[in-house]
Amino acid sequence: MWKNKICLITGGASGIGREIALHLTKRGCHVIILDINEEAGHEAARTCGDLASFYKLDVCDLDAYRRIVEQIITDYGSIDILFNNAGIGIAGEACELDYTLWNRIIDINIKGVLHGIHLIYPLMVKNKRGVIVNTSSLAGLGPLPLMAPYSMTKHAVVGLSNSLRLEAKKFGVQVNVLCPAAVETPILKAANPADLPAVTWMPDTVRYLSLLAGKPYSLSQFASDALKAIEADKGVVVLPQKAKIGVLIGRLFPWLAEKSILKALQKERAFRPL
Repeated sequence: MWKNKICLITGGASGIGREIALHLTKRGCHVIILDINEEAGHEAARTCGDLASFYKLDVCDLDAYRRIVEQIITDYGSIDILFNNAGIGIAGEACELDYTLWNRIIDINIKGVLHGIHLIYPLMVKNKRGVIVNTSSLAGLGPLPLMAPYSMTKHAVVGLSNSLRLEAKKFGVQVNVLCPAAVETPILKAANPADLPAVTWMPDTVRYLSLLAGKPYSLSQFASDALKAIEADKGVVVLPQKAKIGVLIGRLFPWLAEKSILKALQKERAFRPL
């Protein structure tokens, strides 16, 4: 599935994107890393070896994205696989979040995914083949108080992925969406965008998400398990195994899931200074 294919990964300079790139190059896939962080992007490509290359890109910039896609097609002939992985997290009490924070996460987490699909999916339809993998989260399948903007965008990614998956089957294009619980990535400890208005208090994301869904998942193990699920063409990929149990409980007994989430919320809010 992967050998000799051309794979584009947004947000590929760190975290899930970088780890997926490492695993794919070991499988003989040529990986093109797209990221706004030029230094980290070049380093990720060097780490991945001769089968990786890097292009600097802000996924919010549709025109720049279009130019890069055109260049990739010229250089490599096709794009066989697209990992829409770029994303950010925003945390805090919703009543304290400046509107610019909501706009920023919509631009990156939703429009960034849409831009990739808008530019590359039609090419896959024309070629009658291709794979699109969108990175969502367990937060895209249920509520995540104190991270409402993040949960909102990840629900949007799940809805888009599930709808496109059925539509794309006719054209031979596979669509999958990754919905992991917390994974050991830099985004877990990242603050809100520094250039936007700050909130008075943010939860400790690692502590809070551990209360909700357990210890963060190993990055390498997640990448390995995710690729196996994509190879098996699982539509919605929920990882690790215990997260699947949580999703099932949420569907069958929503009141029980809500009670558990409220308990974790209360514990985390107790750390807020008076």
